[in-house]
Amino acid sequence: MKKLWALALASRASSRAHTVGPASGPDHSRHTGRRIMLPDDANVAGNVHGGTILKMIEEAGAIISTRHCNSKHRESCVAALARVERTDFLSPMNIGEVAHVSAEITYTSKHSVEVQVTVTSENIITGVKKVTNKATLWYVPLSLSNVERVLEVPPLVYVRKDQEVEGRKRYEAQKLERMETTWKTSDTIQPVLNTDRQTKEPYTIGYSQSSLIHLLGPSDCSLQGFVHGGVTMKLMDEVAGIVAARHCKTNIVTASVDAINFHKKIKKGCVITISGRLTFTSNKSMEIEVLVDADPIVDHSAERFRAASAFFTYVSLSKDGKTLPVPPLLVETEEEKKRFEEGKARYLQMKAKRQAQLDAIPH
Repeated sequence: MKKLWALALASRASSRAHTVGPASGPDHSRHTGRRIMLPDDANVAGNVHGGTILKMIEEAGAIISTRHCNSKHRESCVAALARVERTDFLSPMNIGEVAHVSAEITYTSKHSVEVQVTVTSENIITGVKKVTNKATLWYVPLSLSNVERVLEVPPLVYVRKDQEVEGRKRYEAQKLERMETTWKTSDTIQPVLNTDRQTKEPYTIGYSQSSLIHLLGPSDCSLQGFVHGGVTMKLMDEVAGIVAARHCKTNIVTASVDAINFHKKIKKGCVITISGRLTFTSNKSMEIEVLVDADPIVDHSAERFRAASAFFTYVSLSKDGKTLPVPPLLVETEEEKKRFEEGKARYLQMKAKRQAQLDAIPH
C-alpha cells in the first residue's frame, strides 16, 4: 500500500486531469478517462469516498453528452444532469489504484441523452482490475444563450434496431418515475441542532439526522454559473455518510444510490442545505433519504426550492472491513412508520430483483 501511495503522490500533477478525450477519432458517443486515487480521496474506512466516485461518473457523463449535443454544429449548448438511475457500489476502490471511467451514449430522445458509465479500478502494481460501479445518467441540452431553453438532441446512430427499442423502454420508464417523485418537492427535513440531539434517544431518526449548509462558489459551478451535478452528489453522499455513522457509530461505506432526481438548476451564489435522515434499516443495511434545498440569497425575488432528492444505502463495517449488523431503527411517529414501510418495500423489491438476476444465470 505504501508503494501505491508513493506512486499516487508522484503522479499528482498529471493525474488530476483525468479526462483524455474520445475513445477514438470523431466518435462522440464514447469517452474514457482515468486518474489515480490519492489519500485525500479516502473515506473514514480508508477506501475511496463514494462521493468521489459519483463525481467522476457525472463528470464523464457531462463531457460526453455535451460533446454529442454540440457535434452537429447547431446552437451551442451545455448538457445538464437531470437524473441518475440506481447505481450499486460493486466493489471498494483503494487509495493508490487507478480509476478508469468509461462512458457511452446508449440512447437519445428528442430532448435527452442517456449515458451509461462503467468504473473499473486497477492495481498498478499487480495489474489486477475489477469493476466497481455501473451507472446510467440522463442529460438535457441547455442553450448557452438562454439556459432556460432546452434544445433538440442530435439523433444517435444505432448499430442494431433493438438497441433503439430497448433504449426507448428505459426512457419511458425513467420519465414515469420522475413524474412519480414530484411530490418530494414539498417534503421537508427540519435541521437538528447539536443541543437538541442530546435530548434524542440513540437509534432514533432525530438522533442521527444531519444537515450541511454550503455556499456555492465558482469552483462548484460550470462556466455558465450552475452547480455541477457531481458536486451536488458528492455533498449528498457526505451527509448520508454522517447519518449512517451517527446511527452505527462504526465505519460505513456506500452500498448503492437509488435514483437521484434533479428537480431544478442551482445557480452560483445560492446557499444549499443538504439534509439526510434514516428511513429504514435491515439487519445489514441502512436507507437514508437525502434532500437538497437551494436558497437564492442574492435574488430577493426568488424563493427557496427543492433542487434534488435521493435514497442512499449504507452498510456498517468493522475496523478490518467485515460487515457488521446494523442497529434497528426506532421509529416514533406515524409519519416515521410510514416512511419505514416504504423503505422496506423498496428494500424487498430490490432484493427480489437481485435474486431474479441470480436465478437467470445459467448454472
